[in-house]
Amino acid sequence: MTTAQHILTGGTILTMDPAQPTAEAVALAEGRILAVGRQADILALAGPNTLREDLRGNTLLPGLIESHTHALWGACRDLYQVYVGYQASLSQLAQAIAARAATLAPGIWITGGPWRLDMQDSLPDTPRAWLDAIAPAHPVAIADTTQHAMWCNSVALAQAGLADGCAPIPGGVVGQEGPEGRLTGFLAEAACGPVRAQTRFTPAQLDAACAQAVRYFNSLGYTGFKEPSAQAEDLGAYARAYDRGALSLHAAAHIAAFSPLSGSTMPLAEIDALVARFGRTGLNLRFTKLFLDGVAPALTASFLAPYLPRPGYDPAHHSPDATLLLPPEQLNQLVTAHDAAGYTVKMHAVGDNAARRGLDAIAAARQANGPAGPRHEIAHSTFIDDADLPRFAALNAVAEVSPKLWMPNAATAAQRAVLGQARLSQVHRIRSLLQAGAEVIFGTDWPAAAPDANPWSGLAGMISRADPSGVFPGQVAPDQAISLAQALPLFTRNAARAMGLEGETGMLRAGLSADFIIVPGTLTEMSTADIAATLPVRTVFKGAAVFEG
Repeated sequence: MTTAQHILTGGTILTMDPAQPTAEAVALAEGRILAVGRQADILALAGPNTLREDLRGNTLLPGLIESHTHALWGACRDLYQVYVGYQASLSQLAQAIAARAATLAPGIWITGGPWRLDMQDSLPDTPRAWLDAIAPAHPVAIADTTQHAMWCNSVALAQAGLADGCAPIPGGVVGQEGPEGRLTGFLAEAACGPVRAQTRFTPAQLDAACAQAVRYFNSLGYTGFKEPSAQAEDLGAYARAYDRGALSLHAAAHIAAFSPLSGSTMPLAEIDALVARFGRTGLNLRFTKLFLDGVAPALTASFLAPYLPRPGYDPAHHSPDATLLLPPEQLNQLVTAHDAAGYTVKMHAVGDNAARRGLDAIAAARQANGPAGPRHEIAHSTFIDDADLPRFAALNAVAEVSPKLWMPNAATAAQRAVLGQARLSQVHRIRSLLQAGAEVIFGTDWPAAAPDANPWSGLAGMISRADPSGVFPGQVAPDQAISLAQALPLFTRNAARAMGLEGETGMLRAGLSADFIIVPGTLTEMSTADIAATLPVRTVFKGAAVFEG
């Protein structure tokens, strides 16, 4: 009989194991879970050197897994960019940009943000003119809250090779005005690509960002995450961290096979080469990413029904497929090919038509390759039509719900302005997806549309559909609220399975990796406000404490 090195008793233990949902004690040995069960049985595994720990009424549960977070991007935002938060005013944004310009030599890029859709009505002139007045000697590119659109000044546009009267960019929106096509400084989707190409971070910066992200995630209770859209430089940073022994998280990454920034698809041979170069035992790269549409506030999400009337948009001419970034035939071919090669495809889909087309592509792959292929994911699953709810289970597809917009927040008004209240009542249908038998996972999408990667406010929002901080009143689609017991698997065992780690983590079960967190108090008795304010007192990865609060 193996002797336990560490036994924990005296608290609430939530195992996430359907066969044994709760337990009185947990025993650990050699970085793995030795046993879970009744206190008397577990204490029988103790030896003279066993550490016996009293949880003092706190809650122990599996470490959380973040299924959609741009970890390096978010950490780079905090380390290197202007960031004013999602509730800042236009004047506060201007002050932050001016303050950064005062510290930099002329010609150095200023990036960050964010700006919101409602700010556009407050601009005294075009975004270009406004930024030119604030920082005329620096290239400035400020992203919106969704990270799908930008405001740029004249220097930034010039350095990106964009000039007045330039031709349209396929898959993108270039703001222009007047007969000469003067650039307004507004860019969206693929049109942001030339600017982003000018603002890449160095390997040293990415290494620092990776270290920052790992510390941040561990402090929130994460013991695993999936990067949803990785480039080669991102994969290099994660691989270097793993090789240094500094990646205290189970990690996986979806390689960006097509994005609006690239405008082209990455051949499978190139994807295979990246996997061979950067894949590690603890860094699973058998995942790819495709973008199907954009976001609702920019009118680039693909919906079955029209948007509300707006200047420059006529609902009478609405075409659901017009905003798709990949034609359905090409999408079907790509997903079928990736499926045959063993890659799990995550498809960005905000509009209900984009989600439908993504499910159609999974259906095409199942028909061509058989039903036993990878469990592909519809990312965000923001709007799902009734007819498509049961298709997730039928196709063995995964519904990823993100970002944290299932509760009122800074972006709610922008969504309501373009979609209307009736359609907003059908957003983030987590309850309906679960009732339809879909397997659902959680992601924040930090820092795109989510100001932080905090899972606890996201968990509280799922339960209440209200802003636990009280800053934004009301609820969003309150009939889609779910219980704590329904929500926790999205963060644990479902997420582990989506990472390819079923049988390794995501539950407290004998033989699995000792990945768990301890949170203060009894989680099952907390109010949603208390859940939102929760932070772990300890995060344990493979039996070692990686965060102590």
